[in-house]
Amino acid sequence: MVLRDKKVRISILVPPIMQLVIFTFAATLDVKNVPIGILNRDNGEQSIELVQRFYGTKTFNNKIYFLKSVDEIAPFIDHQKGIMVLSIDEQFSRNLNAGKKAEIQLIFDGRKTNTAQIVSGYASDIIHRFNNDYLEKSKYKVHNVSLVSRVWFNPNTYYFWYNIPCLVAILSMLTCLVVTTQSIARERELGTFDQLLVSPLLPFEILIGKVVPGILIGLFEGLFMLLIGSTVLQVPFTGSVVLYALSLFVFVSAISGVGLFISALSATQQQAMLGTFVFMLPSVLISGFATPIENMPTWLQPVTYLIPLRYMLIISKGVFLKAMPARIVLTNLWPLVLISVVNLLGAGIFFRRRLQ
Repeated sequence: MVLRDKKVRISILVPPIMQLVIFTFAATLDVKNVPIGILNRDNGEQSIELVQRFYGTKTFNNKIYFLKSVDEIAPFIDHQKGIMVLSIDEQFSRNLNAGKKAEIQLIFDGRKTNTAQIVSGYASDIIHRFNNDYLEKSKYKVHNVSLVSRVWFNPNTYYFWYNIPCLVAILSMLTCLVVTTQSIARERELGTFDQLLVSPLLPFEILIGKVVPGILIGLFEGLFMLLIGSTVLQVPFTGSVVLYALSLFVFVSAISGVGLFISALSATQQQAMLGTFVFMLPSVLISGFATPIENMPTWLQPVTYLIPLRYMLIISKGVFLKAMPARIVLTNLWPLVLISVVNLLGAGIFFRRRLQ
């Protein structure tokens, strides 16, 4: 029934692929082309070099506005023309050349707290590098500790490397959920569900027929998006494909039990779709995708253990980027197996009661 309908086939295949590509680059915490203002009242050699360093980065490139006076700073921030203003006073170059402390001022728009914090980190790094380079070529030698950062598993800190493994799990869950929840509700609206009830099929066989398509389609979608992510979008897949496929199969099995439960409750396709989003939104929000689970309230953290997506996100990111060993995968897989068994058995019992 699912694959015979051309519209259903298109809705299953096309939207998840579009969402994978769009969300990969749209739902990102990377900060690029951020508009900032620079007030350089010094115009000395050192201040010009510092300004050029800001101008030469991708974070601020082609988005720099040069202010003429201090009076322009407040309107620049108030009207949200930029997230930050770099203010350099008249004595900046003179103080540096004299070996004195040279101060600059960074003014941020606190209404955009996350972006302001990220931009602050970028700006501080540029200023720190400028300071170190100046000390190396000047006569004022300062011996200090040099901190060298090394980022594991994502050395270039590309946010979409984190995004794609998460999206594979989330979009697989969405596809499986939509297919499973719509199965019974759609047949009720079309009137074909009554024909199933009078057929020689046993309730258990009807149950299997409603669950298996969602599991297979969700598994196919996940593996297909994995292929696109690792080949087209060039996100390295470092782990075991077999282990990932097994984890994805258990995950979509757990989700199909939820979908069957929602479908049995729904009388129409609209109700089934509403139930899908009622389940999806909390699952994504408290799974650890948007915010770390450790940052959530203490009373809410135990609830996340009931969310299948929590475990699949750990497995997906680990197998994708870290070549997570099988023993660690299994520590996150056995809760998924338990949730899957409970969901399928519970949904099956509820489904059979609804048939009676």
